[in-house]
Amino acid sequence: MREFQQIEWDSELQHDCRQIVRLALAEDLNGQQDWTTVALVPAERQGAASIVARDPGVAAGLVTIELVLSEAKAEMEVELRVQDSQSFTAGTTLAVLSGNVRDILTLERTILNLLGRMMGIATLTSRFVQEVADTKAKVYDTRKTTPGWRRLEKYAVHCGGGSNHRMGLYDAVLIKDNHLAQRSGKPVATAEDAAAAVLEASQFLESSQNAAQSNLIVEIEVDSLEQLAAVLPMHPDVILLDNMDSSQLRTAVTMRDDIAPTVELEASGGVRLETIRELAETGVDRISSGALTHSARGLDIGLDWHP
Repeated sequence: MREFQQIEWDSELQHDCRQIVRLALAEDLNGQQDWTTVALVPAERQGAASIVARDPGVAAGLVTIELVLSEAKAEMEVELRVQDSQSFTAGTTLAVLSGNVRDILTLERTILNLLGRMMGIATLTSRFVQEVADTKAKVYDTRKTTPGWRRLEKYAVHCGGGSNHRMGLYDAVLIKDNHLAQRSGKPVATAEDAAAAVLEASQFLESSQNAAQSNLIVEIEVDSLEQLAAVLPMHPDVILLDNMDSSQLRTAVTMRDDIAPTVELEASGGVRLETIRELAETGVDRISSGALTHSARGLDIGLDWHP
């Protein structure tokens, strides 16, 4: 099975996170100060506070706390009580912050916004993954992410037990209906057009002098069994079955097994928590859902002061 890059906590993710944190701090402070805190809290006051989960969930983004402190130039001790990817119950202390009280108050919302967003995604992803746990299907995200947040949101999916689809337009070939329409010059491309596009893309990559480019995964989206039948002999790495019902998906799996058993099938289009189980039971290898990121509710996380 060929796989897309799986997003982990690395230098690229840290770079993206720092950019988001800088923007968040600029939104809150605009080059000035937290005047409420400055007016009411002595500059030298020290204290400690716990970051506490109000809801049960799956941890993601706790590693971002240190980056927030670094960008804000705040010296503070951070004790993580939970690690990313771990499940927790409501009331769990996720981390403890100790240091200057002004800094804690000023950075509270930035830290909680990051954690709430990422843990909401990880928690929803975990629910999707649990629904298909005893099937062969793996749950994938999409590019339907918040602008600027893609790597962070995909990391959260990974923390929730999901798999990452392509990061962007540069790390895989994914031929969609609009590509076929423009290549063929027809509003609706034929099955033969789809097969020709796979062949053309594969030949383009094979002729590339760039080793990374020549090894890209080739995937094509089809919306009919007729297109699938034409594309299977071209042996793309993955075929995305767009908006097919469970009956069509079962037929597609049978066709794949007969014609090109090494090709992976991905079900996609309107996938919800209530429907993913039925899709997985058809025998597809992958199920992708934009809901993991665009429909995840932020997890309720708060900050409680120590006496």
